[in-house]
Amino acid sequence: MGFFDWLRGGSKPEPEPEPLPAAPTAKDISASLVEVEELVANPDVPGVVRARTLRVTDLVRKALPRLENLGLGSYDAYSVIATATDYLPEAVGAYLRLPRDWADTRPVQGGKTSLLLLIDQLDLLGTTMDKIYDAANRTDAQALIAHGQFLQEKFGHAPAVTDMTVTQ
Repeated sequence: MGFFDWLRGGSKPEPEPEPLPAAPTAKDISASLVEVEELVANPDVPGVVRARTLRVTDLVRKALPRLENLGLGSYDAYSVIATATDYLPEAVGAYLRLPRDWADTRPVQGGKTSLLLLIDQLDLLGTTMDKIYDAANRTDAQALIAHGQFLQEKFGHAPAVTDMTVTQ
């Protein structure tokens, strides 16, 4: 409170900011993936949607343990977590809330049905998760290459031992 506020009898206290939601835990991420998989397990869901959704959940599961390689606060790490907890559930959920006959036959945007729009979204998520998974693995692959180069420099110039027979 400033001096002039004090002279006027004070001011209203500023409201406390809303606390930020907690980051999803590994349990939250896993539960979200399971929920999406259960949604698409319904026999009414087209096989093309089920297959693409399961591809995305599989890639997310593969990438999760490798997020450290990307940097836990990186955009790619965030994208994996957001795909599991927001992007994928929202895309599949929005499609499934529509009546099947309407969603699969009526054009809604650019001549595409809701089914085709969902397929495009699932393909984009799958491609993105695949690229992120590759990036996460490249870190360890590069470490292996660097270690091999070190070993080659350290031991590659020593004469090779070819005859291991012992003479008496």
